Amino acid sequence: MKRVKAGIIGCGNISAVYLANLKKSPFIEVVAVADLLVDRAEERANQFGIGSVYTVDQLIHSQEVELVFNLTVPGSHALTDLAVLEAGKHVYSEKPLAVSLEDGKQVADLAREKGLRVGCAPDTFLGAGIQTARSAIKEGLIGSPVAATAFFMGEGPEWWHHDPEFFYASGGGPMFDMGPYYLTALVNLLGPIRRISASAGIQIPGRKIHSGPKSGTPLQVQTPTHLSGTLDFVNGAMVTMITSFDIRGASDLPRIEIYGTEGILSVPDPNEFNGEVRLRKFGEEEWRTVAPLFECSSNERGLGANEMITAMRAGRPHRASAELGYHVLEAMHAFQRSSMEGRHINLESTYEPSEELYYGTEVMSAEQS
Repeated sequence: MKRVKAGIIGCGNISAVYLANLKKSPFIEVVAVADLLVDRAEERANQFGIGSVYTVDQLIHSQEVELVFNLTVPGSHALTDLAVLEAGKHVYSEKPLAVSLEDGKQVADLAREKGLRVGCAPDTFLGAGIQTARSAIKEGLIGSPVAATAFFMGEGPEWWHHDPEFFYASGGGPMFDMGPYYLTALVNLLGPIRRISASAGIQIPGRKIHSGPKSGTPLQVQTPTHLSGTLDFVNGAMVTMITSFDIRGASDLPRIEIYGTEGILSVPDPNEFNGEVRLRKFGEEEWRTVAPLFECSSNERGLGANEMITAMRAGRPHRASAELGYHVLEAMHAFQRSSMEGRHINLESTYEPSEELYYGTEVMSAEQS
């Protein structure tokens, strides 16, 4: 079957992973790359054998490109998505969907108006880790979920990233950087979020870059670096969640645990596609491993775009969608709004995960045969 021809805008760190994975895709062929820094685009093209290097505008309007991967910095996501949609092309964006709720809504509305698809990372929830956990919950292995905890406890990207400034600007911080992985996983495990109450603050304002040519340069922190909240889900489950760049040292807190009426489910890192799912039933002293639904690697970024293409051809909704991305975006904003306004924030959006479990690229291939 003919592969969809795609272009990538943004040739930074994450683009190498996408290009390596998409090289193996039976559904997508990357034919062009673009970046504001032409040398960087040329480097990626040479590295992965990509035929065309364009300016951003040239790629968006190229006749050979049907799908655009938007791997730009968060502040450019919505603007780039809108330009791609106006040009009549499908788009798959890195997370978050947008920085502002208004921009996220505009992207989703324009896609519906033009009959085009918008996909949005993260797609890690399609991996074996989260899907195995979903299966365990659906099978009733922990009874009815009543609560959960979710923790991202880190020291900040300035310790390893050469250009970490955008992590501390509007649309950055631990919530907008890592929150999408946790919130997307939780929504797919427990369903839509009803309301959020939270506290947010800049607990360590004095920071500097510790890696690369900018080492020693002070960082201007413009967004909360520690956010702690309670999420009430539509199904009644209550979740305690913390995201932080203010943790100096390694934390032993679990990534995600789901607590049910009959047991506890330990969910692996939602920033990974695989990982061990563990179960401890009520009355048992030992944890046991839940057999994975399928095998996958730890980093299969681009999986959501592959699933989007198969969904398009089958005429069904895709999973890593703008609707899911917007629900997660509204939840992230609710953490900061709740802290600033001193009240619960009721979410206006919703998202219902697919009833069907996802079994990876082998099932997608079979679907097309």
